[in-house]
Order: sequence, then C-alpha cells, then structure tokens
Amino acid sequence: MHKHQHLLPVFVALCAAFALIDEVDGEYLIGVGSYDMTGPAAGVNMMGYANIDQNTAGIHFRLRARTFIVAESSQGARFAFVNLDAGMASQLVTIKVLQILKTRFGDLYTQENLAISGTHTHAGPAGYLQYVVYSVTSLGFISQTFDAIVTAIEQSIIQAHNNLKPGSILLNTGDVENAGINRSPSAYLFNPPEERARYTTNVDTTMTLLKLLDSASNRSIGAFSWFATHGTSMSRENRLISGDNKGAAARFFEDWFTFSNNSLSTRNTKFSTIQNISTLRNKAQKIKATGGKPCGKTTSQGFKVRKNDGSRFVGAFCQSNVGDVTPNVLGAFCTDTGKPCDFNHSSCNGNDQLCVGRGPGYPDEILSTKIIGERQFEKAMELFSSATNPLSGKIDYRHAYINFTSIEVQLNESTVVKTCPAAVGAGFAAGTTDGPGVFGFQQGDTEINEMWKRLRDLLKEPSQYQVDCQKPKPVLLSTGEMFVPYAWAPAILPIQILRLGNFVILSVPGEFTTMAGRRLREAVKETLINNGNGEFDNETHVVMAGLTNTYSQYIATFEEYKQQRYEAASTLYGPHTLSAYIQEFKKLAKAMATGEQLGGTGLSPPDLSSVQLSLLQDPLGDSPPPGKRFGDMQQDVAQPKGGSFKKGDKPSATFWSANPRYDLLIEGTFAVLEMLQGERWVPVYDDDDFCLYFKWNVTVDNGSLYGLATIEWEVPEDAASGVYRLRHFGSSKKTKDSPNEYFTGASSAFTVS
Repeated sequence: MHKHQHLLPVFVALCAAFALIDEVDGEYLIGVGSYDMTGPAAGVNMMGYANIDQNTAGIHFRLRARTFIVAESSQGARFAFVNLDAGMASQLVTIKVLQILKTRFGDLYTQENLAISGTHTHAGPAGYLQYVVYSVTSLGFISQTFDAIVTAIEQSIIQAHNNLKPGSILLNTGDVENAGINRSPSAYLFNPPEERARYTTNVDTTMTLLKLLDSASNRSIGAFSWFATHGTSMSRENRLISGDNKGAAARFFEDWFTFSNNSLSTRNTKFSTIQNISTLRNKAQKIKATGGKPCGKTTSQGFKVRKNDGSRFVGAFCQSNVGDVTPNVLGAFCTDTGKPCDFNHSSCNGNDQLCVGRGPGYPDEILSTKIIGERQFEKAMELFSSATNPLSGKIDYRHAYINFTSIEVQLNESTVVKTCPAAVGAGFAAGTTDGPGVFGFQQGDTEINEMWKRLRDLLKEPSQYQVDCQKPKPVLLSTGEMFVPYAWAPAILPIQILRLGNFVILSVPGEFTTMAGRRLREAVKETLINNGNGEFDNETHVVMAGLTNTYSQYIATFEEYKQQRYEAASTLYGPHTLSAYIQEFKKLAKAMATGEQLGGTGLSPPDLSSVQLSLLQDPLGDSPPPGKRFGDMQQDVAQPKGGSFKKGDKPSATFWSANPRYDLLIEGTFAVLEMLQGERWVPVYDDDDFCLYFKWNVTVDNGSLYGLATIEWEVPEDAASGVYRLRHFGSSKKTKDSPNEYFTGASSAFTVS
C-alpha cells in the first residue's frame, strides 16, 4: 500500500460519508460482484501493442471482472454492466457468456441488457478475440486466456445477481486533472473551429461516478466510474500482467474502502511492534527458508489478503471515448535527441519508432501507472464522498446488430453516403506515441510505397471499390475483404443504450476519439429530449462506455479522417463511420424515448470458435534441477548491509518453480509477503498488490531449461517495522498429461525498520 497523507481532507470527508445515513429510500434492486480473470503469466503475447516480442513473464497485480446489476424488481426490467481489466471486449467472449447465462438464468440476461466493457489495459494476455487481425501476434486463439475471462464474467454476474437487494444509486461528476492529453492534437485541429471553441480542452476531463448504496445498512456496496484515458502507462516493453492505470485506480479505491476502517491507518500498521529492531533482527536470523513442500490446489487461496466471499466492495474504473487520449501526459519526445516529436506525424526525422510518449513518472513506467491511477482514484473518492444526486425512474435498454460494411447514411436531404468494408491505412502501421509501430511508416501517411503494396497484395489486393470508398485512407490491409483462414475483421457490430432514470450509457464497440464521442453523446441526448415527452431534459446525463461487447478499433470524425493519423487510419469502415454510428444510435434513442420495441435487424455476428487456429504450444512438463524441489530457494533474500531493509528497498527471493500456465491459481496467488506475529505468519501482501511483484523466467543449467520464480517487494512508506518473509505458490506437471502437483516454499526471514 502507499500513503495518501496529502488527502487528509478528502479522507475525513469520506469517513463522515460512511457514517452518513442517506435520506434516500431504496429505488432499485442493486448488486455487485467481482472475480479474478488473470490469464497465463508466462510466454503468452499481450493484447494491445501488437508487439510479437511482448510476452507475459509474471504479474504486477491481478486482473478482475467487476459487475453491477440494477433491477426494478426481482423479475422486472434490469441490466448488467461488466467492467473487464482487459484490452477490450470480444465478440466470442460475449457469445459464450450469453450462452452460459441463458442456461443459468433463462432470458433474464440477454444481448439486449448485458454490457461487457474493457478498460483497455495493454498488459493483459491476448488470444481471446475471434478475428484474425487481433490474434496474429498471439499466434492465434489461446483457450486459457479466453476461459479465464469467460469464467470471471460469469462468476461476477452470479455474485451480483445473488447480492441483489434494495438500494439507491447516486450520481456525481467532476473533472480529473492531468490524467490524459490528446496524442493526436494535429488531427483534433482538423475539426471545425466553431465546434472546438465550445470546449476548453482537446480531451474530455469529466469523470462520471455512480455510488451504489444498500438501503438496509445505508452503506455503499460499490462505485463505477467512467473516464477517458488509455491503458498505456505500462509500455510495449513491459512483461508483467497489469490492469494499468485503471486497474491500479480500482485496486487503490477498493483497498482504501476495505482497509481504512474509517481512519488513515493502513492494513499493516496494526501489526506494528514495540520490540526494538535488534531483537527483531536476532529473531529473523534464526528463521531459515522452508524448502519446497507439497500443498493443495486451493492452499494459496487461504493466503490471499483479499478473500473473495462475494461481499466485498467493488470499485470499477470504466473506459470512455478514449481514442486519442494518452496517459503519457508529459508529451512525446524523440529518444535520440530528447526534443519534442514532429507535431503532424509524431516522428523524429521521419522515424516513427523514435517518438515515444512520457508518463508523469518517466522513465519509471510503474510509477507513471501509479500516478495516473491515483489521479483517477483521488477524484473518484472526492465524487464518492460528495455524491448526493439520487437516480430515479425507469430502467430500459435498446440493442441492435448492424452490418457496418454497407450502411447508407443520410447526411442531409440530398446527400446519401455509404460505409465501407473494413480496412486499415498506412498510419495504422506507424503506431502511436504510446507504442510506435513499423519502421518506414508515419502517422498521416496518405501514400503507400510500392514495396508495401506488393507485400499487401500477396495477402489480398483491395478491390477498386474498397480503394475508392476508403479515400483518403490508403488501404494497407483490406481486412473486410480477407477471409482466409477466417474473417480478419468484424462486419456485424452491436450497438446498445442502457437507461437508469436520467442516466444513459452508450455501449460502443470501439475507441471513439474525443470529438467523435462528444458528437455521439450530444446527438443521442438531443434525440432523447426531442422524443421523450418530458422524460428527458438537459439534466439527462449520457456517458459512453468504450470497447464494449466487441471490438472494431477506432472511430474518428470525418474531419480527423482527412489527416490519417493512427486513429483515422484505424477507423475501419471509412470516412463516414462516425456518421453511421450517430444515425444508428439515434434510431435506438428515438425508440427508447417513444417506448417503441425494435423488432431486430435479423443479423447476428458469427461464432468463429470452431475455426480458430491455435499455434501456441502447451508447456510440455517441468522438473526442477537434480537434488532440488519446486519451492526450494535458488537465491535467498540478500540481507542488507545495515541488517534491515528500509522504506523503498526491494528485497527479493528466487525459487525453483514450474511454468505458471499449469494452473492460473484463480482467486489464489503465486506470491505472498508474510509478517511474523508472535509465533504466527500473517499474509500482508500478495500478487494482487501494487508493491509485490511475481516474475517468472527460465534459466539454463547443464544444458537443461529450468523455471525460476522471483518475488520482489518494494517496501512501502507505511510498512510496519517487523520480521517478514517471501512465500511462493505454484503448480507443476512432470509430463504434459500427468496430474498437477502443487507446491509452496518460503524464504529466510528478514527485517524492516
């Protein structure tokens, strides 16, 4: 944990808020749930940067699915909103989850009233999307990643459903300072000056928070917030699974709520000891490493600091119109000269790979993740403590599947245009300042050289119709015309509106830029007001949930599309993509406002599970070196010269271990920091903590490969003086088909003063 001493006024206000009995009767049934979805932590490509060399090698902190359900009655109108610590939602995941829910709940939760949204972390395992372009670097489909996500969504929904109880929901909004800047400011300037003049910034700074209150206890059971900033505080070089800044914000918020106990104390100050440090050192010196020992499949769950019994407070930080918003708020600089990058192309003397954004903790990406996470967390706490606006009114929803490859869009009385089959342009290959792409491309490219055209045409030469339709985008990959070995890009997309009184969520299957999101929100709100017979007014609050239900890359404005920076080059369905979204969402909004029930489009996205290719090989079986057991020490904690570790030090220990893909230890842990209390060891941190790191790699010994697990603890400022040790859990298989064997081991003890 970390200190927030500078937040004393906020903490005091929040403590008062906990004791406050809200004068709000239970308007709805509300429930929350949360479940571990951490996928394979070794040798699996990460989703987000499309960097084939970025494979998992441990865990910084765990990934979770967080759900809230709100209903009018036990069998009345309801919806479920699921927030994933994942790069984005997946059509195949959504299909599978709906099948499971159908079996368990009948028609209570369907495609109409279920929203599954991704935070857009770029530090989670890949291989769970069904279209080829999203699974190239992961070597295809990875069932372990997919299954972990599906199970977590299912279990979090079950928890939320079982927890439904009378309650109320309070709405609050406020501005988050310096948690995101526009990474394509030159494209933003292409938007009309009169439109830009309506806004003070080129990014949306508003955070919208819902506070969920249990009527019986008058205490909060959860909070869900929406704010736009990319999950790219962790770089394309990172190898540790992480929820990035939004996952960090959720961890900080939930831990504060759970461990603060209405005071500024953190969870381990109660373990402080009056023994002097020399006594502690003498005690620690006598406690040696345990050696590897067998344990059970669920043993590590008993060592978790946060045991998931379904009753925990759930704090979720959801994504919004994030397309052009980066958390690397210091700006983008050339790595060779240290000077700012070219404004229009985000390159350095024509080289896109040298232009890299800097987070507030630069050059420490973990510090940047923490800072951006804290900025969201701190604003959420403030909004949580001051929320007084209760939501009331009906629950409603509308949903439609639309074929986005050929929508006729009525721009005005005399002009009709069409969307295109999916395609990406040259600027897509250039990447962004968050993660530069391929050498030889720049953002803003409107031409492709002949060499790349020939390589492109070996895969699929775009049709002339596609070339003309996508202009001014130069078609680098005509993914909407590519179907070998199966579809490369989606064609049929879900759009959805969820209503909770005068609060409205727009579920969009992609990344809208700042201005694109503003236009869609405004169009929907205007439609609701104009057709709602007074049910909607200027106080109606519309938020956008990005990367929801499936993924179809970016949505830039028509004007931004002209410059063909990364976001525009990744706007799949051509220059009129945003206009198509606005047109189709207005249809849903009008139907909601008038009470019309839509008959459906007769379309549904394909289920491509049966044709997925999976080229990643399973681990073949592990054994420790001769004379060693899994859980034995390979390198024990190196005792510091002064005899005790200080705040900020990083004691670590390395264990002989097996590939963590043998068992993900869901709702368990690979790493624990224990503190000695009398004669008993008490878990204080685990691999779901920001300060404890689980790292896995392989070493070569006498020509054989062996696995190593390193556990590192960055001693927090609020750590109590005492005796500690590091513990590792794992699972092994002697052969690919043999049963799992579970093990644990602990390091020698050490002291912190």
